[in-house]
Amino acid sequence: MLNDNCSQSDYNIKQMRAQILSHFAPVEERPLRLIELPVPQPVAGEILVKVAACGVCHTELDEIEGRLNPRLPIVLGHEITGTVAASGSGVKTFKTGDRVSIAWINSACGKCEFCRSGNENLCNDFRGTGCDANGGYAEYTTIGEDFAFPVPARFSDSQAAPLLCAGAIGYRDLKLSGIKEGQTLGLFGFGASAHIVIQLARHEGCKVFVFTRSTEHRQLAVELGADWAGGSTDCPPEKVHCAIDFTPVGETVPEALRTLQKGGRLVIAVIRKRTPIPALDYASLLWEEKEIKSVANITRRDVREFLPLAAQIPIVPEIEEFPLEAANEVLIKLKQGKIKGAAVLRTDKGGQ
Repeated sequence: MLNDNCSQSDYNIKQMRAQILSHFAPVEERPLRLIELPVPQPVAGEILVKVAACGVCHTELDEIEGRLNPRLPIVLGHEITGTVAASGSGVKTFKTGDRVSIAWINSACGKCEFCRSGNENLCNDFRGTGCDANGGYAEYTTIGEDFAFPVPARFSDSQAAPLLCAGAIGYRDLKLSGIKEGQTLGLFGFGASAHIVIQLARHEGCKVFVFTRSTEHRQLAVELGADWAGGSTDCPPEKVHCAIDFTPVGETVPEALRTLQKGGRLVIAVIRKRTPIPALDYASLLWEEKEIKSVANITRRDVREFLPLAAQIPIVPEIEEFPLEAANEVLIKLKQGKIKGAAVLRTDKGGQ
């Protein structure tokens, strides 16, 4: 039952379906369990979101297989779209029925030097949705109103879902790369984030080379405007000014450094690598003022800037929809590189 402080319309559901992770295991062991849980109750300043769609992200593989340390048991999922079902006291930004979205950033302290300088992604008290707080592999979830975002009208719930992480993190990656109009960008790996980043880069007037082992992903890259697509060890037509590495393996890093122009920057856009980065020969890979930069988490500003831009361009996410019940199978397909674009779990009965 909702708190007395909560406003509601016809909301009276008390149980929900959710995919829960209670132990670390290879995704091939299908460790998620579909169970019923009580619907969470929004406290003061929070909204209750009826989830319509939740994107499936590589970070979930890291959580399930123990490369990250989520709170267990946990409901995964941090690319969430839905509608406000109820709200706690004091909520002013959203009302019941509003379309909203939730990203990886679930909360930050707002007081430390990082938060004060606009780098809340580095806050020591940063909490990730679906990692430190229950996420969107469920029919309902809660979020502080200051950490929810309106959904641009041009996107369906499923189209908007991958924009919340794959898109917004990709936007941050591109900014951190320092790429400029007319320069060449290399994308290593071509999954959910890269297939959005290429659309951003083309909009900004950049050439794009794509490096991926999947022939299907190469075809999609060309369809989305890649000037060249090949394997990670293939020699591109020319060296690139900046590169972004989306792959889960460390072996890609030296390959990406080899493709960089002098003074180029490589951005590593993953939280964890499944395999170590090999020893890097300084003279052949890092000399001549090349740089390596990691990306940590995301800020609310990234999401607030990116969503309207995505609608303006417009970004067109390539999505594959699946029911909530299929979460384990979808994660296996993701690990095997068999998802074209982005995978989205539908937690309702139909599309937006």
